Amino acid sequence: MKEIVRYVLLYAHLIGFALLLGGAVTQWLAGKFRINQAMVIGVWTQLITGIALSAPLRDEGDEPPTAKLIVKLVLALLIFGAVFPVRKREEVSKGHFFGIIGMVLVTAGVAVFWR
Repeated sequence: MKEIVRYVLLYAHLIGFALLLGGAVTQWLAGKFRINQAMVIGVWTQLITGIALSAPLRDEGDEPPTAKLIVKLVLALLIFGAVFPVRKREEVSKGHFFGIIGMVLVTAGVAVFWR
């Protein structure tokens, strides 16, 4: 049962990633540096499922390194802080917007490459 819960959470986490990055790329390609609804839903999904995935749902000795979890949490909180407070603005600066995209990609890199 733990394994099923973990896979459902992982699936939802990936959907949150797709919403966050896809929403950002869509805005970028449209030439509007604005936080859209997909990005807001994605950041909430990422944060909630990421915290849930850090729970001990794995077999003994199969847990990720604590440092990796802390780095991912810090990045998730930074992304949340960059998306949520400015979600109602008509536009955000280019640097702010590309910073969000960069942090999302770095977080994905940490998840994939840090073993």
